[in-house]
Amino acid sequence: MSSYVFSTPLGNIAISDNGEAITEICLTDSTLSQEEPSKLQKKACCELKEYFEGGLKNFTLPLAPEGTDFQKKVWRALCTIPYGETRSYGDIAKLIGNPRASRAVGGANNKNPIMIVIPCHRVIGSDGSLVGYAGGIDIKKRLLEMEKGI
Repeated sequence: MSSYVFSTPLGNIAISDNGEAITEICLTDSTLSQEEPSKLQKKACCELKEYFEGGLKNFTLPLAPEGTDFQKKVWRALCTIPYGETRSYGDIAKLIGNPRASRAVGGANNKNPIMIVIPCHRVIGSDGSLVGYAGGIDIKKRLLEMEKGI
């Protein structure tokens, strides 16, 4: 598995792949990569750049996040949240057929290894509050505002 670090409006982001799919996209303190990105990493960079410029609403990257079956089920559900919209943890719990699993959905969100592309930033509290984001609430707010054109 290789990683490539590039600069975004949020800071440096590391993209990892296994040669067939993206396995991780995360914020990093690492310095920008000097070597060439893999084909998948290059595609991810292009799509993320277009996303940050407001031109991309749906990612087409092949994904292979590592996690439990429950986490993967939650992450698949997150990918159904349309660009610019939000859902509550309870909404996601209902969507996966486990309406009492709001806290477990929150735990799965926290373990999401592919930020932005698997849009855990689109999940909010039942009262509409911005809660729980591994990248920090400020980044979550910036992503949601960007998607809503604010």
